[in-house]
Amino acid sequence: MKFRSIFDHLLSVVAALLVVFFVRSSFYESYKIPSGSMLPTILIGDHVFVSKFAYRLNLPFSEYFGEPVKLIDRGIPKRGEIIVFESPRNREINYIKRVIGLPGDVIRIRDRQLFINENVVSTTEPTAEETQRVLKLLKDPKLDGGEIHVLKETTDSIDHWLLQDRNNFISENFGPYQVPEGKVFVMGDNRDFSDDSRFIGPIALNKIRGRASWIWLSIWLNFKPYEFEFRPWRTGKALSSL
Repeated sequence: MKFRSIFDHLLSVVAALLVVFFVRSSFYESYKIPSGSMLPTILIGDHVFVSKFAYRLNLPFSEYFGEPVKLIDRGIPKRGEIIVFESPRNREINYIKRVIGLPGDVIRIRDRQLFINENVVSTTEPTAEETQRVLKLLKDPKLDGGEIHVLKETTDSIDHWLLQDRNNFISENFGPYQVPEGKVFVMGDNRDFSDDSRFIGPIALNKIRGRASWIWLSIWLNFKPYEFEFRPWRTGKALSSL
């Protein structure tokens, strides 16, 4: 009876693990954000849930043996959505960026103003209170209104905050560049500190892991020097509302 009890417990554990890996493989997976390329929308230390079912349904567990096997195609990302994708430089590393251009789009930046198909992407100046609220999230006293320009950008009706460094000119000019078929053009919200399609090229649709949906945990821990910050108010926040 004791052996049967141990066997039953092991069977329950294995079954639970299979369910977890099944969900992680085809539906939802958690990613920890290690860098600031998506500031201020996504902070360093945010843990986000990514919907892997948003654009395709993969054969369960197939990604553990190489390239995921697609069963159902559910369309491509929309402009303004935040996606997680495999880095073109290293398939072991995942990036998170915002979709700016779709296949066939022409992307151009002039004097820090973004154009898609020769149409200017709308930006608006926030109020002083909104600017201070955004800058406070950065937790860096050196980054103030004199260093960082905060804007609200609207990409296909999706509003989001945007950071530009007044002393950096990486985001000043780019293109024109036409996005190839089967790929998307991505950029970070922290425009002057983002390794995105301006440098790594467009992202193939089959390299997209899924759409970043919401934050389930926000915590920052660093040992050299020691830093700790727990942000419970961000738990449960949809990325579309930040």
